[in-house]
Amino acid sequence: MNDNRNVLIEKRNSEINLRPRFSIDLQENSESLLQRITDYLKSEECVYKHRVVDNHFFIDIPENKSHFWSPQLHFEVVKVDEYSSAIKGLFGPKPQVWTLFMFVHFVVATMFLGFGVMTYVRYRLDESLIFPIAMLVTLPLIWILLYFLGKIGKDTGKNQMKELHDLVIGIINN
Repeated sequence: MNDNRNVLIEKRNSEINLRPRFSIDLQENSESLLQRITDYLKSEECVYKHRVVDNHFFIDIPENKSHFWSPQLHFEVVKVDEYSSAIKGLFGPKPQVWTLFMFVHFVVATMFLGFGVMTYVRYRLDESLIFPIAMLVTLPLIWILLYFLGKIGKDTGKNQMKELHDLVIGIINN
């Protein structure tokens, strides 16, 4: 077994992103790392909900600690060469929350375009522009509100993100 596996280099992206990413470079064969991660996740010791698809792992917070804003960790083990590998991770909301937010963004964007057309038509017909212009001002405010709701959600789940991150680091260091 490779004795250098505790040597890891981690890179993280900006804190501004709603879906933080990280990358960990390891001096360990990807097959042995995949086996170690899979063995831990299948063990009695693991209390986390998880799914494994090839070299992709999806880990959720246990049901008894989970809330609406609980994050999900998706990471993949990537083979760099025969003796090294990398873990590329992404924190995000649960798929149901992500889908809800994307649906609301789609509705707001569609309404914005619709009210833009309505404003133009009413302008050309010399009708009142108060309502469509009010909506064209309100909808970007709703987008800003959605951004801050997402940021609040990320901040609410920050401790659980750290917990999931520490889980991966703990598995790597075993």
